[in-house]
Amino acid sequence: MTGTGRVHVYYGNGKGKTTAAVGLTIRAAGHGLRVLVFQFLKNNSSNERNILEAIPNITCLPGRESVKFVSNMNGDERAELRHYNNKALDEIIKFCTPFDILLLDEALCAVNLQVLSEEKLISFITHKPRGLEIILTGHQITEKLLEVADYVTEMKKIKHQFDLGRSAREGIEY
Repeated sequence: MTGTGRVHVYYGNGKGKTTAAVGLTIRAAGHGLRVLVFQFLKNNSSNERNILEAIPNITCLPGRESVKFVSNMNGDERAELRHYNNKALDEIIKFCTPFDILLLDEALCAVNLQVLSEEKLISFITHKPRGLEIILTGHQITEKLLEVADYVTEMKKIKHQFDLGRSAREGIEY
C-alpha cells in the first residue's frame, strides 16, 4: 500500500460503528492488505471476531478475557484497566509496522471513559507509520481526535428496538 495512510472514525449513538469498521477491514483484506484488529472494552468472544480470525490477512490481537462495564468498576479497577489499555496501545505501536490497516474498536469509548490516554492515542496517530490506515470507533469523539481524523462518520440513531425495551440479539446487535 502506498500513500500516507488516513484516519477513519465511526462514532455516534447509532448502530453500525463496528459493523462499518469491520466491513472496511474485510474489503482491505480482500484486496490483499494486511489488517490488525484490537478491541478495547470487549472480551475475545465478540461475534465479529469469530469470522475475522478466519479471514486471511486479518490478525486479531487478544484482549482481556473478562470485561466488566466501566460504570460497574471501582477506582482501582478503572486504574488497572487504564494501565492495561495504555500498555496494549504501546504494544500495538511496536507491532503494527508490517500492517496496512489498524482497527482500534471502541478506542473512542475508552478515551471518553478515561481508561485510555487520549494524549497517547493522538501521539500515535500523528507519528504512525506512513502508510498505515487507522480506524477508530466509539460513541463520542473529542475535538482533538476530530482534528487528527481524515474521515469522520457519525452514526445517528433515529429509531432502535432497545427504545421499545427489546434486548439486543446475538449476531445482529452484537
